[in-house]
Amino acid sequence: MSGLLPTLLTQKGKFTLPEDIHYLNCATRSPLSKTVEQAGLDAVRRDTNPFGLRPDDFFSGAMRVRSLFSQLINNPDPERIAVVPSVSYGMAVVARNLPTKPGIRAGQRIVLIGSEFPSDVYAWDRVCAELGLTITTVTIPDGFPKGAIWNEQLLDAIDSDTALVVAPPVHWMYGTRFDLEAIGKRARDVGAWLAVDGTQAIGALPFDLAAVQPDAVICAGYKWLMGPYSLGLAYYGPAFDEGTPLEEGWMNRLDSNQFHRLMDYQPVYRPKAYRYNVGEHSHFLQMPMLEAALAQLTDWQPERIQFYTEALMRDAWPALEALGCRVEPLNGNRGRAHHLVGLWLPDHADPMAIQQALLAEKVSVSARAQALRIAPHVYNTPNDAEALVRVLTKVLV
Repeated sequence: MSGLLPTLLTQKGKFTLPEDIHYLNCATRSPLSKTVEQAGLDAVRRDTNPFGLRPDDFFSGAMRVRSLFSQLINNPDPERIAVVPSVSYGMAVVARNLPTKPGIRAGQRIVLIGSEFPSDVYAWDRVCAELGLTITTVTIPDGFPKGAIWNEQLLDAIDSDTALVVAPPVHWMYGTRFDLEAIGKRARDVGAWLAVDGTQAIGALPFDLAAVQPDAVICAGYKWLMGPYSLGLAYYGPAFDEGTPLEEGWMNRLDSNQFHRLMDYQPVYRPKAYRYNVGEHSHFLQMPMLEAALAQLTDWQPERIQFYTEALMRDAWPALEALGCRVEPLNGNRGRAHHLVGLWLPDHADPMAIQQALLAEKVSVSARAQALRIAPHVYNTPNDAEALVRVLTKVLV
């Protein structure tokens, strides 16, 4: 963490979470802040009277959102950002264009990590069948700690027969970090594409596009971007500049803001990632909410969010380890993050039963396999961390 950044204090007052709720579950869905809520209410009120709506109003909100998201990921070119409804949509764009990747051939492999989110797995079935590709899944190591070994095994799996690597900054279930700079370099060295699902990291963990150099980054907006559901963003690099979109939206064509000439059908797309925008991407209700959320995050800054969540949970982890739980140690880009941590329970424990016991005490976390997923944010206070430890002590001892 940089010592030059001012410390971020609790932001609980900017949310309307009830005082007796201990919501440590941002990895499932972020609560909307008061600012984002107000942006949505204002948008609804505007839509009750669309008089005076101009053609450029269909485009301006998304332009501002592209710019804000670009700041978060260190992307110098907002035109490389597309508006997507979901990760599955964004990954489908990658799959649609994989057949045109230079050097693609039957027998090559798509490399995935084990226990990945389904949208990052189902996307490849059809293109594998069409192109004669196979899937290589790098499963989670049996031992503990897991991060360094898992990273090395992933790097070892990327070779000259690899067409595509799909990897996140942070595993969605366990919080394990993946060294995307090293993975990106290995992918480039062998001529493979790298697609990153940034949903469980971007917004809360620093992400440097220039350092990673991925071909695609897809991010749902309702988790760590702290925006509304069914709206996300995707970066598409130069490999996709002349690619094929999933749909032929009229807004994605050149001069589409000239409504009086829409009948002059335009064969040329707007440049770069614009062709991959979902139809009706203006999202007059949701886009102002996402804009407000991204503006908030650029003020808070992911690095300060990491620092806040590290300090918040600093005493909780050793207390929980004393109960027989385990957490991945800190090990840079190959250890764990602070905003999403997999708490591995003792072998005898039933994660679903423990999740229910926590919910009965108004502590919200997620059960994933043999781990609890703990996902704090800046609206949490030490009282939330203490409640987690208190209830787990009661059910595990």
